[in-house]
Amino acid sequence: MKKFVKLTSGIVPLNIENIDTDQIIPARFLKATTREGFGENLFRDWRYNGDNSPKPDFVLNNPTYSGQVLVAGKNFGCGSSREHAAWAIQDAGFDVVISSFFADIFKGNALNNGLLPIQVTEDFLAAIFNAVGKDHNAQLEIDLENQTVTIASTGEQADFEINPYKKSCLINGYDDIDFILNQKQLIEEFEKAR
Repeated sequence: MKKFVKLTSGIVPLNIENIDTDQIIPARFLKATTREGFGENLFRDWRYNGDNSPKPDFVLNNPTYSGQVLVAGKNFGCGSSREHAAWAIQDAGFDVVISSFFADIFKGNALNNGLLPIQVTEDFLAAIFNAVGKDHNAQLEIDLENQTVTIASTGEQADFEINPYKKSCLINGYDDIDFILNQKQLIEEFEKAR
């Protein structure tokens, strides 16, 4: 996985609540066994008409918005468990998803795949939507080491929680196997001491 320490990025606002995993990546696209190619079907039914033409009013089809941070309404990633949801978001170019609430299964899948889910208060989420509403080029500064997200234009800042183990994995670019392999010397020392 790629390392994540700090990120300054534009915002793609998706101010919709209760976005479930079937809306993120519809089940009919889950036939592939590798992670590549899911981004083109991210929010497929919201992004495209039946004839595959883009819906111009959907935010991912609006060239005004760009960035590596997807900001969504409350209760993001609810519904069935599918790693493909995290894969699709990443494959579409996002490194971070911000919401005021995440489904636990989605949050775990995101962290396991190097996608950072940041849960903020509803007030701070509203402040982000307000900032990008005023300026489509608004930026967020995300500092994983200090666990903060800052609206660059206003200086408003919020702290976020993250499992210390998953934080270490993201900062070092480790998946679970990489982490264990990195502990080889400690494991060998432990075994020798037994």
